[in-house]
This record gives sequence, structure tokens and C-alpha cells, in this order.
Amino acid sequence: MNFKPVFYINGILLLILSGFMLFPVLIDLADDSADWKVFASAQIVTSFIGFSLIFTNREKSFSLSLRQTFILVTMSWIFLTVFAALPFAFANIHMSLADAFFEAASGLTTTGSTVISDLDGLPRGILLWRAILQGLGGIGFLIVALAVLPLLQISGMQIFKTQSFGMEKVLPSAQQMAFYILMIYLALIFTAAIMFYIFDMNAFDAFCHAMTTVATAGFSNYDASLGHFNSRAIDLIAIVFMWLGALPFVLYVRMLKGDNRALVNDSQVTAFFSIIFVLAGIAAAYLVLTGQKTLFDAFVNATFMVTTLVTTTGFASEDYTQWGPLVIGIAFVATFLGGCSGSTSGGIKTFRLQILWYMFQQQIRKLIVPRGVFHVHYNGKIVEHSIQASVAGFIFVFLLTWLAFALMLLTTGLDFVTALSGAATAISNVGPGLGPLIGPAGNFTALPNDAIWILSFAMLLGRVELLTFFVLLAPRFWRD
Repeated sequence: MNFKPVFYINGILLLILSGFMLFPVLIDLADDSADWKVFASAQIVTSFIGFSLIFTNREKSFSLSLRQTFILVTMSWIFLTVFAALPFAFANIHMSLADAFFEAASGLTTTGSTVISDLDGLPRGILLWRAILQGLGGIGFLIVALAVLPLLQISGMQIFKTQSFGMEKVLPSAQQMAFYILMIYLALIFTAAIMFYIFDMNAFDAFCHAMTTVATAGFSNYDASLGHFNSRAIDLIAIVFMWLGALPFVLYVRMLKGDNRALVNDSQVTAFFSIIFVLAGIAAAYLVLTGQKTLFDAFVNATFMVTTLVTTTGFASEDYTQWGPLVIGIAFVATFLGGCSGSTSGGIKTFRLQILWYMFQQQIRKLIVPRGVFHVHYNGKIVEHSIQASVAGFIFVFLLTWLAFALMLLTTGLDFVTALSGAATAISNVGPGLGPLIGPAGNFTALPNDAIWILSFAMLLGRVELLTFFVLLAPRFWRD
């Protein structure tokens, strides 16, 4: 197999990553922080490796085969994480290699878990780098999904191209689609930043939180996350932009091209909001009935909690694990769900849950009318059996992988709740887990190094949609 195209593209990605290291250099210079040398050194190393990969793997022309695409998708996330970890490893915040890799993986995969304590006292360069990684991770996944992943006939991703959004009917090429989505993504970030700034965030906090909100990522500049601001307005702004980041970006492009009802007419969007408001309604009713909150506060807090988990953002405004067992159960379920396909969210994704539900309905009808002919429909189109099988297969592998990681975490000495929720939040790219250690009021600092490496791998695995990696383990994949 010719690996030159794979290394060539990884070289380009590393150059892009090194270019973004300039921004922390500049802000640390402005703050007279010695950490500018850390980012400058990391930038030199990253750009040198990037240029080396480009110049040693140049060809007059090349195209990616299906097998090369699988390798590229997996390798690029690993390469980028390794070099994104360099500033954390070099900085004067005393991070181990495992912690630096974990923080970088959490940033690029838009998970939002952190092993850093005392975020409030960190240099602004490090805080900006964390936000940049999440901004890059959110849009990077979209661009890869649009330009590359539709070629992969696995995990129901072909729905993304042909069944759900009709991408080929919106713009003639994936590259044009990627450009439109990049512009929309940046517009959402700047709009969110302006809104946060208007409601009393300083400019730096507003920009950092805008990136991590639209990317549905969850890094904050403060240990208390958004709870630091103690502002109902900021919570509501975050809810709206988490929703916007978790919706299919292709539908925004359709709206720009004249289809004003693209979002309203899409069944996945309807299902996404239905899930959020049903779960939030149950949690809010519980909070009111137990006398913990007034009706308005209960609804806002419950909606924030469910939104941040379903969209896999992971912000915290309050410690919802103190609200009672029913709310904790809802939070655990919400961790798995995910936003819409073609968004910045992780998790199982709404469209897969929809198709699984329609398949269940189909089986019930067949039991009632054995000779009847029933089809699974999605957005008004018949879902082929191959797509149904890939969706069911993905969900099975997702749950099996979650259990496997939970068992591995138990071997490191973690308690049952921490292991189970830690594996779930990592593979779904959510952020906070449950329990006193990794819950919304804690972080991952106290976990042993073995658990940190396991969770880092789980985050990367979840971001590449599992099967994209597992196919590399099949001996047949490497045969001619």
C-alpha cells in the first residue's frame, strides 16, 4: 500500500496546526508570560515535521483509495493529538506525558474533560490554546466528514450523503460544501462571542467560550465552568448556540440557497428537539415536585443540563448530581444520545436512534401482520436494508466498546460509577461523568495514569466513529 498520500496530507494538517500556535505566542507576549517560548518551540517542531512529511512524500498527482482513506482518518487524529500536546508538555504547569496527551485529545475531539486544576490561574496562552483545539476539532470533523467520510460505506454515513440531506443537490462538490460550512461555523462563533460580550463576559472569555460552545466542546477558562459567571443570560445564550452547533450544518447551507424551511422539514431536527424537551421536562417536573426549584428555574436548569449532555458539550452551570437519582439517571442516558449527524456533536447521533426506532416499529408490524410488507422510512425516503444493518451494527459496537472500556477502567482501581460514566463520557465525547471525581463539580486530575491513557484512546476512538478504526484491525483490510 502506498502511504505517501496519507503522510502528505498529515503534513499539511500539521502545518495548519502549527500556524494556530502563533496566536498563543502573541497573547503570551502581550501578557509578558514566558510561555510564549513554549508555544514558539512547539510551533517550530510541529512545522518542521509537517514540512518534512510534505517534501518527502510529494508526488505529481495522487488520489486516495478507500483503504488509504481509512488509514488517513485514524492517523490524522493521532498525529494531530501528539503535536497538539506539545505546549501542555512543555509549559510550566507540570503536566505528565499522559496528562498532556489527554488534554490535547480532549480538546481536538471536543470532549471537554480536563486534568488541569486551577484553570482560573492559568496563563491566557494555555487557555486560548485549549479553546483553539476545540474550535479546530469541531470544524475539522465536519470538513473530514464532508470531503472524505461519505466515501466510507459504514456506520450509516451514506445516509449523510444521499438519504438525509441530499448533499449532492445543494452544491456540486464537497469542497464547496466545506467552504460554506466553514463560513457558517465562523459566523456562529463570532455571533456567540458578541452575545457573550454584551452580557458581561470580557472579550477574551467571550471568544474562548464562543469557540467551545459552537464546537459543542465544553472547555471553560474557569474551574466552575459557566457557573463561574452566575448569569442566567449567559446560560440561555449557551443553550441556543449549543443547539445551533448540534444541528446539521448542511441544512444551514440549504437555507442560504433558498430553502427557508430546511430545518423545520427535517425529521432529525424535530427528533433532536423532542428528545431534549422531553428529558428536560421530566427533570424540571422532578425538581419542582421535590421543592428544589421554582418552575422557571427548574426548566432553565434542566434544559441547560440536558442540552449540554445531549449535544456532547459538557458545560456545567450547577452540580446536577445533587438534584436526586432521577436527574442523575437522565444525565447518564443523555450522555449516550448525541446531536444530529453533520454537526459538531459526538455520541450515537439522533438519526441512528430514529432509524433504530423505526426498525423496532417495523418488527412489531411484522409480528402483527406476518405477510405484510413494511418499509423503514427516514425523511420521506425508504431506508435500504444495508443502511439499517450498518446503523444497528454501529449501535451494537458502540455499546460493546463502552462496556469494554468500562471494564478496563475498573482494572485501574476506579469505582463502578466512575468507570461506567467515564467510559461513556469519553466514547461519546461529552466531558463530565458522574460521581465525586469526574462529575460536573470535579475533573479527571485524580485518575491514575493508566485510566488517563485508556480514556484518551476512548475519546479518539469515539471521534472517528469506531468502525473507521476497527476496520484497520481486520486482516482482510491489509490484503491486496
